[in-house]
Amino acid sequence: MPSNEQAVDVAVVGGGIIGLAVAWRARQRGLTVTVLERSAIGAECASGVAAGMLAPISEVEFGEAGQRVLELGLRSAEMWPSFAAELSHETDLEVGLRQSGTLVVARDEDEARELERQLALRESLGLPCRRLRPSAARELEPALAPTVRLALEAPEDHSVDPRPVLAALRRACEGSGVQIRERTPVARVEVEGIDAGGLGAQGATTVANRGGAIAAPDGSQGAVTGVALTTGERVCAGRVVLAAGAWSGEIAGLPAHARVPVRPVKGQILRLRDPAGSGLLERVVRFEGGYLVPRGDGRYVLGATVEERGFEERPTVGGVYELLRDAHELVPGVLELQIEELSVGFRPSTPDNTPVIGPCSVEGLVWATGHHRNGILLAPLTAELVAEALVGVPA
Repeated sequence: MPSNEQAVDVAVVGGGIIGLAVAWRARQRGLTVTVLERSAIGAECASGVAAGMLAPISEVEFGEAGQRVLELGLRSAEMWPSFAAELSHETDLEVGLRQSGTLVVARDEDEARELERQLALRESLGLPCRRLRPSAARELEPALAPTVRLALEAPEDHSVDPRPVLAALRRACEGSGVQIRERTPVARVEVEGIDAGGLGAQGATTVANRGGAIAAPDGSQGAVTGVALTTGERVCAGRVVLAAGAWSGEIAGLPAHARVPVRPVKGQILRLRDPAGSGLLERVVRFEGGYLVPRGDGRYVLGATVEERGFEERPTVGGVYELLRDAHELVPGVLELQIEELSVGFRPSTPDNTPVIGPCSVEGLVWATGHHRNGILLAPLTAELVAEALVGVPA
């Protein structure tokens, strides 16, 4: 083998929570795995700045796409306690899983009417939730403003701290023999058995499986042989997993029929700290335009804006102002908190905001991206589905 080549069973492109979870599960199935991360683990991926809500019930949306995401979310939420326990057992690291529930609150009559509509949707789907009068909501969370009009409680929607999860996944991967290569951008996926004219780096029709479908489509066109790095090195692999988050759509080398249009959706997010310690909130509080997530140690995550601005990295005064203004109207004590960090992240989103999970028409190519706002929630399920696909086990 040439000195500038490496050979493994699986090359995972992307070292966020999705990529690391996939790599860990694939290694447990006996495959040799290399993770290729364009930056440092957790430095630029959405996982490193995410709030970590495990909230399929709070997040459910109207329409068929919303129903598909809900089904995946419910399955993955059930997996999180055992996933977290296994990670902690393997690594001796806690991952910050908090099973304290979520409150969705309305500030005015318009929001209250919309919340009634949202409650009716969840009841029609048989989801565990209940309508709370303002007084009942304040009994659960005394820090809520007396002006709150209505609340919806989702007791089975929880949260986890993504940063400890990333640290634990990294340790679990390295401990099991996964090679993690940071600051190693992938230039292109290498595919044999197709015409050169079929290659493209931009805008193509999505044909990869969605919503957890794992069975490979008939009539595969070409097969992956590995990836080429920007350094000129090659990583030879019969299976390549694209888990590069918002950057997944920018990787060159794929034929047009196998590409997925993934775009970045910018989010600004604040990390806050109460110098007096924990106690302001016990539950996640969600509201129109944002959320406040307690970590249990006096720290809170306030987020997040939703902006179609491409890879614009700079935070803005307007975005921060809106988050603080909206949170203050519902939890006045938020203004007593100290700002520890202001971050910008990029959610990987598809045209209908449903994830792309599974193989496509190129043999050996598996997608694990497009999770939009649900990457942390869907990590355990995505890892299982992709690992099963890598070893040829039908879902």
